[in-house]
Amino acid sequence: MKFICLGYLDEAQWNELAEAEQAALMESCFAYDDELRRGGHFIGGEALQSVQNAATLRYQHGQVTVTDGPYAETKEHLGGILILEARDLNHAIQLMSQHPGVRSGPFEIRPVDEAINAQIAARIKSFQRG
Repeated sequence: MKFICLGYLDEAQWNELAEAEQAALMESCFAYDDELRRGGHFIGGEALQSVQNAATLRYQHGQVTVTDGPYAETKEHLGGILILEARDLNHAIQLMSQHPGVRSGPFEIRPVDEAINAQIAARIKSFQRG
C-alpha cells in the first residue's frame, strides 16, 4: 500500500540552525531514506523550495485569484513529500516515526487513493495512444 508522507518545516527555526547543523540533519535524513530504500519502502520523494516561492490559487466569485505564499496561516509549511510503501497505516507510522526529519516538523501520512490514481493512469494512457 502506498502512502504520501508530507513533511512540514518551520523555516524560521531551520534558518536559525548553523549550516553544519542543517547539513548533519539532512545527512541523517538521507541515511534513513537509504534504510527505507533497502527495505523496499522508499518509492520516491521531492523537496520543495521555500514558501516564499509559493503561490496559492483560489476560485472565488467566478474567477481564479492568485495569492503569494502558501494557503495555510501557520509557522510550519510543507517542505517536501516522501512516497512510502507500507503494509498499512500503522506500518507507515512506525517507519516514519524513526525518520530524523520528524525532529524538524510534523509528518502527515495519508494513503494514496488507488481508485482515482487508476483513473488518472487510464487518462494518461489514452493521451499517449492518441
